[in-house]
Amino acid sequence: MRHVVAVVLMGLILGACGKSASNSNPPPPPSSTATISVLAGNATGPGNADGTGVAASFTAPYGSAVDTSGNVYVADTGNNTVRKITSAGVVTTLAGTAGVTGHNDGTGSSASFYAPRGVAVDSAGNVYVADTGNHTIRKITAAGVVTTLAGTAGTSGSSDGTGTAALFLAPSAVAIDGSGNVYVADSGNNTIRVIASTGVVTTLAGTAGSSGYVDATGATARFNNPIGLAVDSSGYLYVADSGNNVIRKILPVGVVVTLAGTAGIAGHADGPSTTNSFNNPVGVAVDSSANVYVADAGNSTIRMVTAGGVVSTLAGTAGTRGSTDANGSAARFSTPTGLSIDSAGNLYVADQNNDNVRVVTAAGSVTTLAGAQQVVGSADGSGAGASFFLPAGVALDAAGNVYVADEANNTVRKITASGVVTTLAGTAGVSGSADGTGAAARFRSPQGIAVDSSGNVYVADTYNCTIRLITSAGVVSTLAGTAGTCGTTDGTGPVASFTLPVALAVDTSGNLYVVDGANTIRKITVTGVVTTFAGAAFVSGHSDGSGSLATFQSPGGIAIDSSNALYVADTLNNTIRKITPAGLVTTLAGTAGVNGHTDGNGTAASFYGPEGIAVNAVGNVYVTDTVNHTIRKITPAGDVTTVVGAVGKSGYAPGSLPGVITPAGGLAVSTNGILYFTDQNAVVQVTSAP
Repeated sequence: MRHVVAVVLMGLILGACGKSASNSNPPPPPSSTATISVLAGNATGPGNADGTGVAASFTAPYGSAVDTSGNVYVADTGNNTVRKITSAGVVTTLAGTAGVTGHNDGTGSSASFYAPRGVAVDSAGNVYVADTGNHTIRKITAAGVVTTLAGTAGTSGSSDGTGTAALFLAPSAVAIDGSGNVYVADSGNNTIRVIASTGVVTTLAGTAGSSGYVDATGATARFNNPIGLAVDSSGYLYVADSGNNVIRKILPVGVVVTLAGTAGIAGHADGPSTTNSFNNPVGVAVDSSANVYVADAGNSTIRMVTAGGVVSTLAGTAGTRGSTDANGSAARFSTPTGLSIDSAGNLYVADQNNDNVRVVTAAGSVTTLAGAQQVVGSADGSGAGASFFLPAGVALDAAGNVYVADEANNTVRKITASGVVTTLAGTAGVSGSADGTGAAARFRSPQGIAVDSSGNVYVADTYNCTIRLITSAGVVSTLAGTAGTCGTTDGTGPVASFTLPVALAVDTSGNLYVVDGANTIRKITVTGVVTTFAGAAFVSGHSDGSGSLATFQSPGGIAIDSSNALYVADTLNNTIRKITPAGLVTTLAGTAGVNGHTDGNGTAASFYGPEGIAVNAVGNVYVTDTVNHTIRKITPAGDVTTVVGAVGKSGYAPGSLPGVITPAGGLAVSTNGILYFTDQNAVVQVTSAP
């Protein structure tokens, strides 16, 4: 799902997603005797639940703002909502509906947003929102009434003007001063804009369409993806200029200077302005003493910059991600983005990849205010005693053991039917490409996995651009491709090359099929000969046909049935394709370019980001419909139904179907009908799959 969400959110922000998802939520499937439970790991993570503290959930929260009463407002980007957290940690949804994209003005859930990223709040409790995917700036009253302050939904540009006559391009942050002026980081235009209390929009600094790094006045200054804003009581504006890895300061007259960081250098050096560095700074906040705090997303740390430009690290350790609540360098974050500060000096952090909101005191003590704290790691053990870090593909052997490509740990894990987890190959936290036995082997972000009838495990070692083989004794070798050499060459063994392979399937004869990131399906024979089975390298499209006449768009999953027919989750086409053993590609379900969540037959059905795929003994195909947070079933006749999860709801709710899930992409089905899929940092099972 990580691949899917990244691509989908980018499409939302740039307005390039084509037709929008259906906003209609079909009724959930009837419950059955089937149940959802965690086989191993911990399924806490993204969701959209209101509640108190860890009972609440968020999906990729980006921006934060705090009012004078200590209420925190969060742009919950992945849910397309704006949330409110009281000082006691009680979370409610202020405006928007999770899973529904659009640009409706209205009150509360009747309003809609499109990947909102930035929020700010004024002294009267009005919340201002950078509605990034809609290219607009919205206003929400304390009563939840949403209006459009400036910009026109779905129309991007850089025009100054009043209200809807003004145009923006993917605005990412907002800040408001004591006079009611709203400042906008117009990220796509590389400019800083200001909306006066009269609604008139002007450009304060930078020139639309011209990126770069120039300290100067007004239009002569240059920025590179400015993405965070804060304003102090004197009217000085602070900008997280993320593409330049610097923090800029803008005087009220529009003079731009660099406060901290070294342009063009990504790093994590503390110290004076001549030597310090950042790595993709995103959020900024400023206190009453003009100290600037920075969410240094690429380093997963919180930094402080004095008025004189001296940088120190307040919390977190550079390059070490996690979710630990602790003091100073012992605390862990995972891509912190939004940042705001209250009158007592407490910082509120939208910790994006942890899907929660954290508090950092002035002394650097970190706690979690709201959202479930993700449990990530690499521990072997039973059930919840084991831990994973962004597990991707799953596969089954004949004995019912589950194999997992534990992507962020750079390992391959094995889970018995009773939930006992061991590490089959690789060493957690150590990447590389070495062949060897068990822990001596090295992988680089493996994603796809398959098992043959002899118990050999095959791994799509994605960022090594190779296909690896692991024997049942844990001996790892490279079957095809050469580590570090990516390409599309057919050939035998190391002569062949792949481009970010992501998924695998093996047939009854031992031939291996590979979903290659170059928009192709490759075949590896038992003798190691690699050919291109379907699709044309680096050609994106949705054509049915034989071999290279067929086209795909970022396919994400593959499965094979008992007659050796292949099924492909064609992710960005939002379709499910079928390939005969002779290489003829047809579309089984969904319509290319149409995203949604409609059950029906064939092209009448719709999907949104299908990724994982599996097929059972009688030919039913199961699909993880990742953006919809559901698992779909397709019969041999092409009838599509929703069997697990509820569209628009994400999180994890065990028990009877349909339940609530956040499938990450991996999917497998056993001979006795149990579905296994990766859900956040766990492997989840559905007994007696419908």
